[in-house]
Amino acid sequence: MNEPLIGSFKWMKSLNRSLILNTIRTHGEVSRAEIAKITKLTPPTVTNIVSELLDNKLVIESELGASTGGRRPIMLRINAEAYHIVGIDIGIRRLRAVVTNLNAVIKASVTLALPPKVDQHALISHLIDTVKLVLRKANITERDLMGIGLGMHGLVDPSAGRAVFAPNFGLRDVSLREPMEQEFQVPVHVENDVVAFALGESWFGEGTDTGNFIAVNIGEGVGAGIVLNGQLYKYGCLQSLVSGPALVRQAAQRMLAGEQTLIRELCGSDPNAITGEMIDSAARQGDALARDIFTRTGRYLGIGLANLINTLNPRKIILGGGVTNAADLFLEETRRTIHERAMDIPANAVSIVITNQGEYASAIGAVTIVLDGLFAPQAHK
Repeated sequence: MNEPLIGSFKWMKSLNRSLILNTIRTHGEVSRAEIAKITKLTPPTVTNIVSELLDNKLVIESELGASTGGRRPIMLRINAEAYHIVGIDIGIRRLRAVVTNLNAVIKASVTLALPPKVDQHALISHLIDTVKLVLRKANITERDLMGIGLGMHGLVDPSAGRAVFAPNFGLRDVSLREPMEQEFQVPVHVENDVVAFALGESWFGEGTDTGNFIAVNIGEGVGAGIVLNGQLYKYGCLQSLVSGPALVRQAAQRMLAGEQTLIRELCGSDPNAITGEMIDSAARQGDALARDIFTRTGRYLGIGLANLINTLNPRKIILGGGVTNAADLFLEETRRTIHERAMDIPANAVSIVITNQGEYASAIGAVTIVLDGLFAPQAHK
C-alpha cells in the first residue's frame, strides 16, 4: 500500500508539521481553527500542512464538530491504522517484540529466546527474523511499516544508531540502525532500553498524568529513567542487589552455606540451575529463605529509591521488568523502607506503582521512540 518510507518522511523534519501532528494526537479530535489557536500558527500555514498530512494518510477528517456561530467545523484525527511500528526490547536472554498502530495499540507480540553467545551478526540476524515474525503474526506487510524502534541494554548512541557497549553480550560499537534500515527500508530508532521504558510510560502508561516520575526497570539488570518537568534522564542503580541474577546469586550462596530451603528440591541440589521462577515458587509455598530473599530485595530497592526521592522529589515511581512479577512478595517492604528513610513530605507525596503495560512495556517504549521522532523530533536532542 505504501512506498518505502526511509526517505519519504524527511518533510516531517519541520517542527511546524510535528507541532500540528502532536496537537491532533493529544486532543484526539480537533478542527483546523482550533489547531491555529493552540499552536499560534497562521490559518494558511495550518491549512497547507494539514493538506500534506491528509495526502500522506497520517491524518483523516472525521465528523463535524460543534458550531460556534458559523458552519460546523470538520474535525481532524490521527489515522492510527494507516501505518504500523515494530518495537523490540533487546534483553540479555530474549527479544520481546510488538507491532502496533500509531496509537501504540498492540496488533501482535512475540518473545524469542537468544542463544547464550551472541555476536554482532547473530544479533542482527535475530532482530531481522523477529521483525518478520511479528509482522507475519499480525498479518501486516513490510510496506505498511512506518518505522522500527530498538530498546537496547547498555550504553547506546541514539544519534548514530549504535550500541556503544553491551556488557552482557560482550559487544562494542555495534551498528544496529544501518543493517536494519537496509533490510526493511524504514527509519530505525535505537535507544537505551530504560529510556525507552520511561518514554513509553510517559506517553501510554502510568506516567501520562505527571511530568515528574522515575521508571525503574528491574530484570536481568536494573536502571532508572527519570522524567523531571517532562525531560528524560537515565540513571543506573542497584544492579548488584535487586536484579534477577542478584536474587539467584543470593539463593545459591545461602543454599551452599547449608540453609534449608525448598529451592534445593526445585533445582535438584544444583545451585547453577536456580532460576528466579524457582525462588518465586518457593516463596509462595512459604519457604523462609525464599521469602527472606524477596524481603531483602524490597529493602534494598527501598533504600535506593529513598535516595532518589530525597534528591529528585518525583510524584510517582513506576516499576517494570521481570522481577516485578513477584511485586506482591517485596513491594510492601519497599514502601516501608521508603517511609523509614525518605524525608516525610517527599515520601508521603510519591506513589509507587507497577507498570500497566505488562511484560512488553519496554517494547512499547521502543515503539514510542519512533512516535517521538514523528510527533516531537525536537525532544531529547
